[in-house]
Amino acid sequence: MTEQEVRRYLRQMKEEDSERAFHGFYNLCHDRLFRIAYYYVKRQDWAQEIVLDVFMRLWEQRIKLPEINNIEDYCFILTKNAALNYLEKENRHAIRPADQLPEPADQANSPEETLISEELFARYVKALDRLPERCREVFIRIREEKQSYAQVAEELDISVKTVDAQLQKALTRLKEMLLPE
Repeated sequence: MTEQEVRRYLRQMKEEDSERAFHGFYNLCHDRLFRIAYYYVKRQDWAQEIVLDVFMRLWEQRIKLPEINNIEDYCFILTKNAALNYLEKENRHAIRPADQLPEPADQANSPEETLISEELFARYVKALDRLPERCREVFIRIREEKQSYAQVAEELDISVKTVDAQLQKALTRLKEMLLPE
């Protein structure tokens, strides 16, 4: 997601009420916001619903969006909060037998640990967005979707060696972007 492209879309959405600009903004940001939502809810159907709600909210707020200094962080926080609210709503509605109640140890993370984890995840998502498209696609399919090299090679119509090379390239670049200097 390039800052200039995003700013152009936001300006067009505000000034022209442009649905075409909103569609461009959606195409540019959807995958990233989906990954964020999925990180929290771990279900594709829920993550998709959350992202659609977030985009609906962004459309409703289109007049204010160009004034937001860091739209990338704003979208991240909006998606994160929507995912956490969705989980809370789902947990309230779920009827759990006593033997399925969460263990206290599951909730043992301190607020500081939670914040560090979320900051690291935000850096990871930003770094992933900066990878070349093919590297990012291979990395996501193998590391996040747990597909095999052969399956990725077949679906992308490339060789297994190319899949391996793209994954290694992605890992190298992610390490460079994420490790402190």
